[in-house]
Order: sequence, then structure tokens, then C-alpha cells
Amino acid sequence: MDRFGLIGNPIRHSLSPRLFGAAFGSRYPYDLIEETVFGEAWKRFVEGYRAINVTAPFKQDAFEAADWKSPECERCRATNLCLKTPRGVAAYNSDYLAVKAILEECGGGRVAVIGLGGAGKAALAAAEDLGLETSVFRHAELAERQVKADTVIYTLPRAVEGMERIECTHLLEANYKDPCLSGRKGYIPGTRWHLLQAVFGYSIMTGEKPDVEAMRKAYL
Repeated sequence: MDRFGLIGNPIRHSLSPRLFGAAFGSRYPYDLIEETVFGEAWKRFVEGYRAINVTAPFKQDAFEAADWKSPECERCRATNLCLKTPRGVAAYNSDYLAVKAILEECGGGRVAVIGLGGAGKAALAAAEDLGLETSVFRHAELAERQVKADTVIYTLPRAVEGMERIECTHLLEANYKDPCLSGRKGYIPGTRWHLLQAVFGYSIMTGEKPDVEAMRKAYL
């Protein structure tokens, strides 16, 4: 039987096993592969799994280890999904696909990306590829510069000084576990991002269409 999983650290509280189980009626095993060293996590993937999701701090390492990279993955220089294929391990980035879909729903305009980790790079690439006017802010800059845009994508893992002065119509936050901006006008929760990247990603991983409604209920 095909096995799937998630590599990263720490991941013990990840919702991914619950989402994956809901997506396919628990037909496939989905394991948390928590290792402190990337090489150990990658070895476990190669030896025992058809495909894996990838989260911090291994997104760039996995990108570099893959044999083939999708165009959006090349743009981000990071991956959150690796799949074994006849041509070797293929890397994809469903974070990019999710953000691109959300930005299309928001209707364009100016975009500001806050944070340049793996999620920030995916958001920046998606906005640029849609031809949107895009600016980037590192967390230290928020204390000195006010962020104003039609859509702000906040990818920092925690609250920082200056975030209260953000002005925008749409505010997408990557963190779905411990959000710090919920309740703001135009807020788009991280669960929306997480769900979309899982829908896109699980289709790539299995070649099957996931049960989106069951996945949505898995957050409750």
C-alpha cells in the first residue's frame, strides 16, 4: 500500500494527518516524520513513502534534494511537496498554487508580503506571476514603515511591533494554528490557505480528487 507523510520539525501538532485522512476516507497511511536532521527525514521518505509534504525547516533542503522541480517550485526556490516518479523525486509548491487562487479571488491591486520564509517566498512568487504590484517587508521593518496595500499577506509566525498599523482591504494570514490578526476587517484565515494548498497538493500526491467538504469539516 502507498504511504504518505509530512517531514519537518516540530510537527507533532500538525493537522495534516487529520486532513489527509478526511480527504481519502482514511484509505492511505499518513505519518508524521519528525527529525532534527534533514538527511534522516529524507532517507525515511525515500525508503518508505510514495510522497511527502514538507514543512519548516526543510522546504529549501527538499527543493535542493529533488531531481525535478515544477515551474512554480523553481520560482519559490522551496518545496512543500515531493513525489516519487519514474524520472526521480519531483518537487512542487502547493503554497504557491493556494495563494495564487486566493489573490485571484481578491481581485488584484497592490500586494504586500510580510515575511520571507518559505511561505513568504511562495506568496511573493504567486503575486508577481499574476502581474501584481508587489512589495516585501521583513519583520523588523514593520516598526519603522507602515504597510498599506489592497491585499496584505502576513507570513510571520507571531505578532510583531507595527502590525497593528497595517492598512488593507484583504488580509491573509499564513498561521492557522495561533493567528494574531484574526478579527481584522477583510481577514482571510490561514485555514483557507492551508485547505487550498492541501487540496492542490493531495491531488498531486495521489493522482486522485480529495473530498474537499470532508477536509473542511476536519478543521471543526
